[in-house]
Amino acid sequence: MLRPAMSQIIREGESSYAFVVAVARHAREIADYWADNNMPMERKPVTAALDDFASGKVRVKDLVKEKDAN
Repeated sequence: MLRPAMSQIIREGESSYAFVVAVARHAREIADYWADNNMPMERKPVTAALDDFASGKVRVKDLVKEKDAN
């Protein structure tokens, strides 16, 4: 997937700071999942995380609220 601009991924009311934090957290989850299951990293975790956000699989507000509640 081509890299979309951040403005194309974040929704109204979401800050770019929250987006960066959410991408970093999701990338860590992806890297941990691959490591825990002894899977080879087919691509960089940040790229995989960005693809998830761009496709709508993961949303900024869901990930940030989920982690901040703990």
